[in-house]
Amino acid sequence: MLLMIAMTAIAQGTIVPEDLAKQVDQKRLRATVEKLATWNDRNTNNPTLTESANWVADQYRAIPGLEVELMKYKLPKMARVPEEKEVVQVVATLKGETDRRIIIGGHLDTINMADRDNGLNARAPGANDDASGVAMAMELARIMSQKKWKNTLVFVAFSGEEQGLYGSKALAERAVKEGWKIDAVLSNDMIGNVKNPVGQKNEKLVRVFSAEYQAVGESKAHQSRELARVIEFLTRESVDNFGVKLVFRNDRFGRGGDHTPFMQAGFSAVRFTEAVENYTHQHTIDDLPEHMDWRYLANSAKIDLIAMAHLGDAGEQPTNVRINRAQGYDTTVTWKGTPGTRYTVYWRETLSPVWQGSVRLGVVETYTAKKLSKDDYIFAVGAVGGIPVEAK
Repeated sequence: MLLMIAMTAIAQGTIVPEDLAKQVDQKRLRATVEKLATWNDRNTNNPTLTESANWVADQYRAIPGLEVELMKYKLPKMARVPEEKEVVQVVATLKGETDRRIIIGGHLDTINMADRDNGLNARAPGANDDASGVAMAMELARIMSQKKWKNTLVFVAFSGEEQGLYGSKALAERAVKEGWKIDAVLSNDMIGNVKNPVGQKNEKLVRVFSAEYQAVGESKAHQSRELARVIEFLTRESVDNFGVKLVFRNDRFGRGGDHTPFMQAGFSAVRFTEAVENYTHQHTIDDLPEHMDWRYLANSAKIDLIAMAHLGDAGEQPTNVRINRAQGYDTTVTWKGTPGTRYTVYWRETLSPVWQGSVRLGVVETYTAKKLSKDDYIFAVGAVGGIPVEAK
C-alpha cells in the first residue's frame, strides 16, 4: 500500500527529491556492480566491452519510457589502442517536456595497468572504477523514469575513458554538432570506496570537482563551479550523515574524467568521486566488489538523484541579473525571467565558498534583501532547482 501511494505521488509530480531518494536500493546497486565485475575485463579494445555494453543496454531497455542507443564512434590508434576500431557506449534518454538535457553517467570500460604480461587481456574487474558509476546511473534511471520531468534526462555508460576520455569526447562533440542544449553533466567515477591502506576513512562525504568559469571559444561559457555550488546547497542535510565536499579543481592531479570534454565544449560539468581513494586497487585485479562499501555507494547515489531531480524540473536561467548599485542598507536584485518560471535568490559572503542563504520566490523579476549589504555579499538568481547566475 505504501509503495502504491509513493508511486501515485510520483506520477502526479508531487514528490520532493528527498522522498524520491528513499527508493535508492542498495542491494540492486550491489547486484549491478557484481554482475559487471564478472567479465574478465571491460577493456574498450576487447569484445568484453561490447558484451557488457549490450547487457547494460538491455537493463535500460527494461525500464519503461527510455530510448536506448548503442552509440558507435571511432577509437583512434594510440599507446593503449593497437589499431583503430569502432566501439560502442550506451546512451539512454528519458524525454522531458523540453529538449534541455541533464546528463549523468559513469564509464563502463576498465583497464589493468599492473599486469604487463597479459596486456589488454589482463583481469580488470573494475568494480569501483567504474561499475559504481554505471550502477548509480542505472539505479537513477529506474527511479526517475516513474515521473514526467520538465527537462530531458540522459543516462550514459561511457567507454574509452581509460584510453583518454574518448567516449565522452565523442558524445560532447556530437552534442555540439547536433546543437544539444545541455544544462548540466554529472560524471560519477569511483563512488564506492571509503578507506585506504594508510588508515584514512571517510563514510560521510562525496567530493564534487569543478572547473572555474571560463569562456570557451565561440560556445557559451560553462558554469561548472556554479553547478557544483548549487548541488552542495540543494543536497545539504538531505541525506542522513552524508553530504558534498566541494573541491575547486577540475579534477585530481594527473587524472581525468568524463566531465572534462563537456566542460571544454562549453557545458557545465562536474565530477563526483569518493572522499578517500585506495590507489592500490585502482587499475588492478584487486578492484573487486568485496572492497566496496555499499551503504556509501547508496548514499552517493541519493545525492546524485536529489541533484538531478532539482535540475530535471528547473526552468530556464534568468538573464540580465543586476544589483541596484544605489547606496542603501538593503540590496535589490532584478532580472529578466521567462513566463511561468519561479526563481530563487541566493547570497553568500564574499569569502564563503558556499551559498549561505536563499529565498524561493514565485514568478517575479525583482527581490529586495533587507539589511544585507551588497558590499559584503555576493548575490545570484536561478530558476528554482537550477544553476544560478551571479548578479552584477
